[in-house]
Amino acid sequence: MKTPPSPMQCPICGGTKRQGKTVFTVDLGFGVVVVRDVPATVCSQCGADWIPDDVTAKLESIVQEAHKKHHQVEVISLGA
Repeated sequence: MKTPPSPMQCPICGGTKRQGKTVFTVDLGFGVVVVRDVPATVCSQCGADWIPDDVTAKLESIVQEAHKKHHQVEVISLGA
């Protein structure tokens, strides 16, 4: 019987997940939103990332604001 992967093991490649940062991008159709320095858990082997729920809520707010501005490109740094 196969044992389930540990919470810090990447389910995609089996690598080790570590705290880090990622870049979040959204294509709004009329423009693009890029949020840099987003806190996330990142696989050290394949680069897959997982963004926590509280950070996701902030990202949703940023995307909604960018949509209202209707800019072609919006680049923001979320880093603390």
